[in-house]
Amino acid sequence: MELHEIPEAFQSKLRLVIISMLITGDKTFSELKSITKATDGNLSVQLTKLEEWGYVSITKTFVLKKSHTVAALTERGKCDFEAYVKLLSDLITVKEGE
Repeated sequence: MELHEIPEAFQSKLRLVIISMLITGDKTFSELKSITKATDGNLSVQLTKLEEWGYVSITKTFVLKKSHTVAALTERGKCDFEAYVKLLSDLITVKEGE
């Protein structure tokens, strides 16, 4: 990945936090909301964008008649996020070596 190739998914603080949290495992909507302090609407919009781009998969079920939404990082999301982190690490390494 090059600097000019950074996906739109990594150009928003909220989306970066979501992906960073999902790298450690699936999270419920409530968990993501608590961690990010985002509103229901904003979190929902960002999760939908990440799902449309293939970075996140969303599973919705009902538990005791209550909606239960779980987000998981896809393989593409994991690979692209790792490439993004490597790009940042390489930039820091080059900067330190100057």
